Amino acid sequence: MKRRAFITLLGGAIATWPVVGRAEQGGPTRRIGLLTGLAEDDPEMQARLTGFRQGLERLGWSDGGNVRIHYRFAAASAEQARVLAKELVALQPDVILAHSDPISTALQRESRAIPIVFVGISDPVAAGFVASLPRPGGNFTGLMQFEASITGKWLAMLKEIAPRLARAALVKNTKTNDYEHFMRAAEGVAPSLAIELVPSHVEKPADIARAIESFARVPDGGLVVLPDPTTFVHRDLIIALAAQYRLPAVYSGRYSVVAGGLMSYGINRVDEFRQAASYVDRILRGDKPADLPVQAPTKFETIINLKTAKALGLDVPPSVLVRADEVIE
Repeated sequence: MKRRAFITLLGGAIATWPVVGRAEQGGPTRRIGLLTGLAEDDPEMQARLTGFRQGLERLGWSDGGNVRIHYRFAAASAEQARVLAKELVALQPDVILAHSDPISTALQRESRAIPIVFVGISDPVAAGFVASLPRPGGNFTGLMQFEASITGKWLAMLKEIAPRLARAALVKNTKTNDYEHFMRAAEGVAPSLAIELVPSHVEKPADIARAIESFARVPDGGLVVLPDPTTFVHRDLIIALAAQYRLPAVYSGRYSVVAGGLMSYGINRVDEFRQAASYVDRILRGDKPADLPVQAPTKFETIINLKTAKALGLDVPPSVLVRADEVIE
């Protein structure tokens, strides 16, 4: 049973914004661009898009009615992201919803004028999307997905569920802006947990198979699957390899645990997209992204897959189970 929600950290954030009346139904149709690094036919992506549309509808915006949403899907391809960003900017929408670091980077190259609301960003200041969290200052604002300290939590969870763990592979496409964001945080925590960190750079399925196979040759290892479009699009492969090589793994979202991953700790991504609709609404009503504070998460959910734990020969400690928001049996 999930009992935690994605809520506001910074003052003036979305949860406390008043609803300024419903959107006008008789005016001109407004245009929203949406660009994501994920695949269109992915059920998890469709669930997030449904959450976004639900958020818009709650505020009086109806896709195909008083707004039209132009969808583009890059499916973990940096080249495709650049092409689609150019294509979307050429349509001159009123606002664009950008999902992930690579997507936001591609859009930033194309426009410094069109308002852009981001989701799935871990360090928007270091990435250069905003000047600061309370005052973004440019054409970007939106929702952070994680602060760097969450990397320590992922490592600690792995150690708790697999006490013999001595090595952890950080699986991620290192070309994304937030790689150092996670790596620095991991380096600050790993010594206290007696864990050796092994950076595992992946861009394609072949990279994933090679990296995990190589890592698994030395015993007492586990995986920290960091969030980015590459690890999301190829999550089934990662989960299958973790099972094949009997590697405990921690993920950033529930969707990976439902698909057979061991455990996850992170935000509710559907709620994140639903909350993003509030930013889009404010911008369509005339607010500037420069003045809208970036929202940071303070509530997270822990999901455990007991079937996977059993297959790996792991006994999940009661201390882990009692903290779980959902246990899949």
